[in-house]
Amino acid sequence: MPVTPQILAAVSGAVQAYLLEEEALLAAAPARWPPPAPPPNLWGLAGRQQTMQLRVLAQRRSLK
Repeated sequence: MPVTPQILAAVSGAVQAYLLEEEALLAAAPARWPPPAPPPNLWGLAGRQQTMQLRVLAQRRSLK
């Protein structure tokens, strides 16, 4: 089955339209998202870190 110039033109036009649409979508894409923030220090928020430090000091008998 020979490829006629009309079929060749239709295929090449469809491929060109697809490539242009893809380039337009990539250009309109938002910039990369910023990296997520580190999780909050839950020990500090709960007051557990201070409690643990006081226990360590008490075990070392630094608090008299």
